[in-house]
Amino acid sequence: MDSFIKTTILIVVTALVLPSCVSIQTSPVSGNKRAYGYSWEQELQLGKEADSEITAQYGLYDDEELSNYVSKLGNELLEISHFNREDTPEEYKNTDFTFRVLASPVVNAFALPGGYVYVTRGLMAHLENEAQLMVVLGHEIGHVAARHASQRAAEQQFGQLAIIGGAVLGESIGLDGGNILQLSSQTAQLLFLSYSRDDERESDQLGVEYSAMKGYKAAEGGEFFTSLKRISEKSGQSIPSHLSSHPDPGEREKNIPELAAEWAQKGYEQTIVDNEEYLNMIDNIMYGPNPREGFERNGIFYHPDLKFQFPVPAGFSVINQASAVILVNENQDAIVQFSIDNENSTPEASVKAFLNQEGVNTTEQSSTNPNGLNGYEAEANLQQEDGTSLTIDITALSYNGNIYRFLSYTTSQQFGEYEQQFAAVPDGFDRLTDSSILNIKPVRLELVKTTRSGSFSSFLPSNLPMNIEPLDIAIINQVQLDQNISAGSWIKIPKQ
Repeated sequence: MDSFIKTTILIVVTALVLPSCVSIQTSPVSGNKRAYGYSWEQELQLGKEADSEITAQYGLYDDEELSNYVSKLGNELLEISHFNREDTPEEYKNTDFTFRVLASPVVNAFALPGGYVYVTRGLMAHLENEAQLMVVLGHEIGHVAARHASQRAAEQQFGQLAIIGGAVLGESIGLDGGNILQLSSQTAQLLFLSYSRDDERESDQLGVEYSAMKGYKAAEGGEFFTSLKRISEKSGQSIPSHLSSHPDPGEREKNIPELAAEWAQKGYEQTIVDNEEYLNMIDNIMYGPNPREGFERNGIFYHPDLKFQFPVPAGFSVINQASAVILVNENQDAIVQFSIDNENSTPEASVKAFLNQEGVNTTEQSSTNPNGLNGYEAEANLQQEDGTSLTIDITALSYNGNIYRFLSYTTSQQFGEYEQQFAAVPDGFDRLTDSSILNIKPVRLELVKTTRSGSFSSFLPSNLPMNIEPLDIAIINQVQLDQNISAGSWIKIPKQ
């Protein structure tokens, strides 16, 4: 995400809200006094308020049994965590935690202050056993126990500005311009506070400690970071640890087994892996983006559930979220945001509601009727704090009982370059009638027990669905493509 996107995000969201005072309280982990950006009571409230936005943004994965399973394991770790020990300060004891499985395909886990821990279905698909999940959950409980977000907020107040970023266990929260535009400034601040390398290392230590104390083979957590490293390498986004604010997956792949060995030397027997129980829990889990909720193919974005389609300009990438679809060009200096307007009942009211915001200067507006649909469009300018002017093209359309809104923008200097591409998107919005697309199903992972030995690649179907590559499936199984798989092994195979 380059500086244009970052700047625009902050302009649209408004300034991030920093804490107004520093609170000196006892750390539940170290037992020492230290400075926090929020009091513990404020952290409990902040987490509760942000949780509703997170669940609305990503959606909860529709599998009650899996959700209850994750909550059960998370609460088992809480029993021996720093929230429930003899020397735990009274204000932290018996803190209620909420564990959620989000419907996102991104390989992701993160926590909010006050006891909210999230794992995605994408992460669940990439784990191989319960021991790995316990290290992940323990890591996130560790962030909450050590109050890392509040520590970072205090440092911001002292003038140390955090880099906009995120954390899938310190790697990537899967957030982007599309996500942040949908969140309040308070929630955005919590999610975009960057943990330091020391924060991540401390949470790794706590994740291993909690897992080992419950008897799990904590060294298994290193295998998950091997998977993260392979995902990074495949996408070409591997970041050397000396250039990142967090340890890279390769470092943590090595460190976690070493931490586990230290707890073994302290007398904690770590034997629980629970491979089959875990795999049975994720059998038939959805894998990759859910095409029912929209997907791009050959320059067209299709939404089977809502029965519409619209063109995607050449060179633009699609970021499909639960509450918005964002199109971003290769240079990341032009954006089209598509969403449902639940506040207004007509296209004209939708457009004018945006135009009536402070700082928006309307240059032209009129009715429009692309493909026979009732619509309204306008063009406006918005002056940014750095002096740069944005030009915004906004179109709202009425279709199937919903008001759909396209918000396209770039700098005023570049608007002429993108004007035709911007206009082509709402102009091409139309009814979806192709039955093969209307009836498309999501990809799911089927648990298969091998009846012979052979290379992993020999068990893969010849035609993988939805542009999935053989290496993707090897990574989710934590094996190499040429690795020999013995008869009687359980493997995850995509089916559509």
